[in-house]
Amino acid sequence: MNKYELLFIIASDATEARREELISKFASYVESHGGKVDGVDKWGMKKLAYPINFKNEGFYVLMNLTMPAKEVDAMAKLMNITDGIIRQMFVRK
Repeated sequence: MNKYELLFIIASDATEARREELISKFASYVESHGGKVDGVDKWGMKKLAYPINFKNEGFYVLMNLTMPAKEVDAMAKLMNITDGIIRQMFVRK
């Protein structure tokens, strides 16, 4: 199992409850697929460097996790089709 940093941006028009729902959804996904969430750091609302899907702000979340390498692509695909997620990036530590 490898250690990863996952940085993802939630759309600015998402409510607080929706943000918490998305964060817990991906944390439970990691744990249900044999991984472990080492920490979640909510950076808050920040201005984007350039507009993405006509949005200028987003809620940044950094998640440190340990999971099997084969599950990273599957989770990235799930995040790409999830409403409310603007961008995501996995970095292997």
